[in-house]
Amino acid sequence: MKYYILVGEASGDLHGSNLIKALLKQDNDADIRFWGGDLMASAGGTLVKHYKERAFMGFTEVIMNLNKIFKLIAYCKTDISTFNPDVVIFIDNSGFNLRIAQWAKAAGYKTNYYISPQVWASRASRVKAIKRDIDSMFVILPFVKPFYKKYNYDVTFVGHPLIDAIAHRKQVKEHEFRKTHELSDKPIIALLPGSRKQEITKMLNIMLSLVDDYPDYQFVIAGAPSQDYSFYKTFIKSINVHLIENKTYDLLSISTAALVTSGTATLETALFKVPQVVCYKGSAISYQIAKRIVTLKFISLVNLVMDREVVTELIQKEFNRKRLKEELDKILDKDFREQMFLDYFELERTLGGVGASEKTARLIYNGLKN
Repeated sequence: MKYYILVGEASGDLHGSNLIKALLKQDNDADIRFWGGDLMASAGGTLVKHYKERAFMGFTEVIMNLNKIFKLIAYCKTDISTFNPDVVIFIDNSGFNLRIAQWAKAAGYKTNYYISPQVWASRASRVKAIKRDIDSMFVILPFVKPFYKKYNYDVTFVGHPLIDAIAHRKQVKEHEFRKTHELSDKPIIALLPGSRKQEITKMLNIMLSLVDDYPDYQFVIAGAPSQDYSFYKTFIKSINVHLIENKTYDLLSISTAALVTSGTATLETALFKVPQVVCYKGSAISYQIAKRIVTLKFISLVNLVMDREVVTELIQKEFNRKRLKEELDKILDKDFREQMFLDYFELERTLGGVGASEKTARLIYNGLKN
């Protein structure tokens, strides 16, 4: 079978890579072509466009790059037509993918969506287009299935692929890891400021403002694969701050606490059982627009899945040095940490067990045979 997969960011690259591995196990004759990243390229198949080429963040940046986006959409349609796949598989990244899905369905291609667009967060009106354009939807968050049921759209909950990614990773040897990356024996506070330049710039300066207040800890920035060392270097002013690139899971596995930009990283941090403070700060325009269309009471996946506040969320003006220090002090407190650990274990049970990628690949493959 021929599979065409569309991914738009780093987290999708991770899930896409695991899906590719699972598809190759299911289908010995699988021919896979994709838009994604380095992880997907290493898993197999042919990379068409890297997600770095369309990593636009926020409403204003998207508007500024509309011409480039339209050219990419046109190129994608042409490439799909040339490849002529048995199925087009979309992973998250709704702005781009739903446009391609509408065209692909009308053109007669089978369409599958793995990891639903966040219509449960905003613009639920898009469900109508999803029902029209997507043959099968595989969701990874338990509350998304009943959301779609309200619109008479039957989707399949497959569990969360992060559980697979974390369970199957090679265990890090802490002593060797610290030695390799020139870390001391001090406990680690991990900083996960996001993956795009705009958000990293907004987040990292405030996160690093706390360094001098915690001389008994060392702060380690989790470098995103989409950014170079030279970019991060401009932020590092203290010998107590380190940068480790492309080793976020290894870093989390030995961290005491974490300051995390809202997104998939909040869930990853929780699954590694690291107490965290969730942070978010966007441009004033983007935030005001988002406030008017987002219908959720939380922004972190941890709190959304649990439907209550497990981790503190510091959003916009609340994300400042004073509030961040208050919340960091809390997650370093023994009693507070113990309660968070209990909540994290409950979260993992709610997300289901291992096997999301394999289950999804099997459903996609069997759907093509039937």
